[in-house]
Amino acid sequence: MFRAIVYQRAKGDLASIPFGTKVDTYGDGYEWMGHSIAARDISAMDHNPRVKIGGIHCTQPYSAALLNISAMSFGSLSSNAVRALNRGAALGNFYHNTGEGGVSDFHCEHEGDLVWQIGTGYFGCRSDDGRFSAAGFAKTAQRTNIKMIEIKLSQGAKPGHGGILPASKNTDLIARIRHVPVGTEVVSPSAHSAFSTPRGLLEFVQQLRELSGGKPVGFKLCVGRESEFIAICKAMLETGIMPDFVTVDGGEGGTGAAPLEYSNSVGMPLRDGLAFVVNTLEGFGVREHIRVIASGKVFTAFDMAKALALGADLCNSARGMLLALGCVQSLECNSNRCPTGITTQDPRLVRGLDVSDKGQRVARFHRETIHALLDLTSSAGLESPQQLNRSHIYRRVDQMTVRRYDQLFPLPQNGSYLTATATDAVFVHLNEASSDSFSAALADSA
Repeated sequence: MFRAIVYQRAKGDLASIPFGTKVDTYGDGYEWMGHSIAARDISAMDHNPRVKIGGIHCTQPYSAALLNISAMSFGSLSSNAVRALNRGAALGNFYHNTGEGGVSDFHCEHEGDLVWQIGTGYFGCRSDDGRFSAAGFAKTAQRTNIKMIEIKLSQGAKPGHGGILPASKNTDLIARIRHVPVGTEVVSPSAHSAFSTPRGLLEFVQQLRELSGGKPVGFKLCVGRESEFIAICKAMLETGIMPDFVTVDGGEGGTGAAPLEYSNSVGMPLRDGLAFVVNTLEGFGVREHIRVIASGKVFTAFDMAKALALGADLCNSARGMLLALGCVQSLECNSNRCPTGITTQDPRLVRGLDVSDKGQRVARFHRETIHALLDLTSSAGLESPQQLNRSHIYRRVDQMTVRRYDQLFPLPQNGSYLTATATDAVFVHLNEASSDSFSAALADSA
C-alpha cells in the first residue's frame, strides 16, 4: 500500500484512490486524525513551511524543511543513488543526510543541502588508528553545502551494533573515502571512542560546533534504556551545553543490512521513543532550545502528522525516498545485486539508475507529501503543521476503547522532572541516571 502511494506521488500520478479505504478501521491499533468543522482554506497556508534549527550557541542556524532524506551512506547506496537523492534535495530545497559513510563528491555534485553524519567509525574525519580527527573534520565541515552535523549514537536498524558495509560493496573508491582496506567488511565500532559519558558527548557536541564554524550540531539515537537519555539531559543542565537537535530513530526503521534479532527485537519503536524524548526534554525544561527530528517508516503525510503531533519538529524518511528512486523491494540490499541500481556497487547495475529522472521523482514525492500534510492540517482547522498536538490523533486500543494521543502519552509540565518524587512514574529512571556515566544505572542496580 505504501509503495503504491510513494510511486504515485513520485511520478505525479493520480493523488486519490477509488472505492474507499482498504484498512480495517475497527482493528486494534487503527489510528486517525480528528478533523474540524471549521476547516481552513489550504490556499491561504504557507506552502513551504520551515523550521529553524540552531540554539543559543549556534552562529549558523539552518532553516529546514519538514520532510528530508534520512541517513543512508555512499557504500550502502550507489553513486547514482546518492547523486539522484541530492539532486532531489536541491530541486525541492530540503536536506540530504549523508549517513555515516562520509561525504563523497557524489553528495556535492548537485549542491543540495547536506547533514553530515559522524558515526563511530569517523569516516571522513578519521585518523590512521580509526579515531576522531579534529583537523580532518574541520576541513570538511567548512563546506558551504554542509548545513548541520549529526553524531550517530545508534540507528533503528541495529541499535547498539555498529554499521555494516559488506565486503562486496567496499570498492576502491569507498575504501579511500572511508580510509579502510579495500574489499573488506567494514563494521563500525558499537560505541564512540571520542567520548564515553553523557558529559563527554555534550563536550563533543560543543567541539564539533566550534570546529564547524558554529553550524548546528545534534545527535541521533534509537532509544534503549530510558535512564541513558535522562543522563544526557542531566548533563545538559550541569554543563550548559545543549545539542541543537535530537533525531529519534524508531526501532522499526532502517534500510541497511542488520542481524535479524536487531531488526526485529532491539530498540524502542518510533512512537514510544519520540514521545519519551519529547517528554524528557519538556520535563527537564530544555525542550524550547532543542529541535526534535523523527525518523522511522515515514511514508505518508499522516505518518508525518502523527510524528508532529507527538512533538517532533520535522521528519526524515529513508524508505520513502528509496521507493521514490524506484526501489522494488527485491530485498537484495545486502547482496550487491540490487536490480534497480540503488543499493549496489556493480557498475552494470548502477548505470541503470537515471540520475536526472530519479532526482525529479524524489523532489516530486517530497512536494506532494508536504502538500498532503498541509491538506490534512487545513482539514484539522489549523494554520500550520506546527500546530498539531497529541489531541489531534486517535488510536483504537482495542475493540471497545479509543484513546487520543494526549491520553496515551500525557505531556509533563515544563521542568516538572526537576522536582519529581518517588511517587512519579519517571522517578525510577531519574534515580538511575548519572551525567558521569552511561553505565552507572546498570552498576548501581546490579
